[in-house]
Amino acid sequence: MSVRETAVWGLLESVEGEDATREGLLETPARVAKAYEHWFSGYKSDPKDVLKVFKDGAEGYDEMVLETDIPVYSTCEHHMAPFFGVAHIAYIPSGAVVGLSKLVRLVDIFARRLQVQERLTAQIADCLNDELKPLGVGVLIQCRHMCIESRGVATPGVITTTSALRGVIKNEPETRAEFLSLIPMVQKRGVL
Repeated sequence: MSVRETAVWGLLESVEGEDATREGLLETPARVAKAYEHWFSGYKSDPKDVLKVFKDGAEGYDEMVLETDIPVYSTCEHHMAPFFGVAHIAYIPSGAVVGLSKLVRLVDIFARRLQVQERLTAQIADCLNDELKPLGVGVLIQCRHMCIESRGVATPGVITTTSALRGVIKNEPETRAEFLSLIPMVQKRGVL
């Protein structure tokens, strides 16, 4: 048994009233170890490596680029419970653009780590800001947290919203308003 499988086995044995040796659980340690390898694969990737930047690839385009409803699947570092939802990312180019699929990959890399939503939001914004050097960056994430829905207050459907704004999207009220007006959340749409 691998170290991960042994850890899962220990958890199964600690569940009061469960028989960790019953047939349905015999392969669970291997399955969970494999799932965790996928869920935490973000540690194996450098986010900067996925941002394919095209210098003036948009021939001077300097208006907002926005991708909405990027799926987020992450794990809360406090309870190791899942949280999930959507990310909305905008940037205003300053001579360089990024491949659009790379924004999705950027979210995925940071999300596939033990996280808190606030840090996840800031990491995405900071990485994009540092690597692309745009005029502005806006990241807004909306998620449901299983640590809220399935334990503690046990209240389903609560959506947590976090934002990280940089440059003109933070400092210019009209640009911030444009960003927020284009996001489905502002239009009162739910998450998942």
